[in-house]
This record gives sequence, C-alpha cells and structure tokens, in this order.
Amino acid sequence: MKQTLIVDKYFDGEQFQPRAAITIDNGMITAINAIADKGLDLQLVNEDALENVIHLQGTLVPGFVDVQVNGGGGALFNAEPTPECISIIGNAHAKFGTTGFLPTLITDQVEVMEKAADAVAEAIKLKTPGVLGIHFEGPHLSVPKKGVHPQSFIREISAAEMAIFARQDLGIKLVTLAPENVSVEVIKTLVEHDVKVCLGHSNADYETVNAALDAGADGFTHLFNAMSGFGSREPGMVGAALESEKAWCGLIVDGHHVHSATAKVAIKAKPQGKVMLVTDAMPPVGMGDNASFELFGTKVIRQGDRLNATTGELAGCVLDMVGAVNNTVRMLGLRHEEALRMASLYPSQYLQKPQLGRIAVGQQADLVLLNTQNNVSATYIAGELVYSSDRPQRAR
Repeated sequence: MKQTLIVDKYFDGEQFQPRAAITIDNGMITAINAIADKGLDLQLVNEDALENVIHLQGTLVPGFVDVQVNGGGGALFNAEPTPECISIIGNAHAKFGTTGFLPTLITDQVEVMEKAADAVAEAIKLKTPGVLGIHFEGPHLSVPKKGVHPQSFIREISAAEMAIFARQDLGIKLVTLAPENVSVEVIKTLVEHDVKVCLGHSNADYETVNAALDAGADGFTHLFNAMSGFGSREPGMVGAALESEKAWCGLIVDGHHVHSATAKVAIKAKPQGKVMLVTDAMPPVGMGDNASFELFGTKVIRQGDRLNATTGELAGCVLDMVGAVNNTVRMLGLRHEEALRMASLYPSQYLQKPQLGRIAVGQQADLVLLNTQNNVSATYIAGELVYSSDRPQRAR
C-alpha cells in the first residue's frame, strides 16, 4: 500500500528537516517533498496515494535498533524460546520506538540455544516485525565476570554450539564471548561463518583483547559492565575498547550500570559513531512498576527503574530505547541529534544494515513519531503502523 505521511519536522539521520511529505510504497521511502507552508500541496503526492495521506503531529525520526534485548512485555527469551515469545517482546519494545532488534539469549543449555535459533529462523520466515537476527550472550564467558549468568552453563565452544553459529537462516548472528576462554582460531572461524563477535563478561588482559580484535571481533557488550577495568599499568578490556578506533561499544544509559561521568569519558574517547545505545532489557519493560520475574530460579526484583537479583547483582534493565535516548540528553548532556544517531544510525551501521537508521529516499520506512516531550506517539516498521498512542488524523 502506498501512503504519504505529512510531518511537521523530521530527523533524517544527520540533522532535523522542516515540514515535508514522505511517501512510502511497499515498505520503502520513495519520495520526500518539502512543504513550505501549512497548506498541503496535493501535487507533491502521487495520485494513487491521495487516499492514504496522513498528518502526523510531532517529529519523525528513524526507528531505533537494539542489539541486546532479553525480554519485554512480561516475556523472557530464555524462558520461552519460541516465535510467539519473540513477537511479544517485539510488540512491547515497539511502544518505545524499537523497530529492529536482536532477541538475546543469555548463557543456557545447548538445547535451549537450538530452540532459540529455530524460533528466530521461524520468526524471520514469518516476517515478524523488527526481528533482525539473534544475539547469543554466552555461554562462553568468564566465571569471575559472569554477573547473573548461571555458572553451571558456562563452557567451552563445542561442535554443537558451532553448528548453531554456522547456520545461515538466522539473519544477523552476534555472539558475546570472553576471549581468554575462546582461542583466536575459533574467533576467526566464527567470523568466517558470518558471526559478529562481541567481547564481554570477561576478565581478559589488554593483549588478549587486542588479539581477539585482530582475529575479527568488532564490538564490546555493555561497555564497563562485567569486564576487566582500565588501570594505569593494565588497560584491561575497557582500555582496549576505548583505544580501538574500529570496534563498536554498546552502552547502557540507565543511571545504574554506568556513571554519567564514565559514559561521557567513553563517548569522548571513541570516534564518533562507535558508541551505540543498548537496553539489555528484561521482561518488565512495558509491564508497570512492580513487575518481578525469575531468572534460572532466582527472583529478580524491580525497584523503580532498577533490576536486582536477590543475590545482589544487577540483572539487566527495564530500560527502553526512547528512555535511553532521553537519558543520553538529560544525563550526559549530548545533543538530541547525537542521541538519536546512537539509537538508530550507529547500531544500523554496526549491523551492516545500510537501509536502516535514516529517513531518506531508498531507505526502509522504519519510523518513530515523537511528541513534544520526546516520547513515542507512533511506530512504523516497513511502513506498517505497529504502535500508536492515538489514531493519526487524515489530512484534509
């Protein structure tokens, strides 16, 4: 279906642009025409789209892309690795502007990994909105930096896991691993199988991290959290991450995982475009203030916007992507434009999805409408309205 959205203002991925008519056909942006005044010049709109002209009040921005989503809407991917669970998670996060995401499975049994892979393959086959692939966060991690990952499932890579990672029906494949426990040769093999390798949950020293980067690893999972710290005589994983000009870093901006001053230093240290916002979201996202859940038999309790296991560790987040964007502006003092890029353009570039992260002719119509408080009013995935806080008014 062809439709045209009339927007008061939009962010093209680089800068804000004034009032325009954005035409969408078959899920792609096919035309953008500036509108000089409040009147709608119907000559700008293709004749067969005239019946589907919609006026949106607010600011249209590129859809957000999240590479680390464990759960949402009350669902946890580990607990229910099914296409239905993925759909519930996607719907929950669409309310907060996420139009592309990697369902994330934390350290678990190989049988659960196989079920998760099958679920993602089926979701992709069914064209479930927003599903870009899968993120295996573990199980090849460091015990001292395991966080809430169950130690009993942490192990070396076997042929069974490698067979999962080698599958070609999973979309984007991302694996978080600890390089002190995975050899350079194995990392090279993973990269040869089109796996994006992120480093995290690791106590590795600087030299080991750099060897992994040289072997093809290109990212760091939730920078600063669950990784060897930056010291004067041992730079650790954090030092290697900040020094690298090529590797991307995921950053959780929730006010709990990383101090605002620490986050500011990281953003200043990295080349522009190499820090992306992630949520590390858990089931309570979209479920109200008092939601709690179980993770491998341990109760996780929500207190405000913080999740803690009863054993004390932080246990993921109730952060959503629009919240991460607004926190980046409020807590870190970044311009709204850069915060939006960190949520859309930069993760799209990391995942090598050039059709995402911008509003321009030829781009996929993954779009988010923000209100005057910069909260989400509507979300479109491939031109389809998947969430609306209020039914849009048709233009007259």
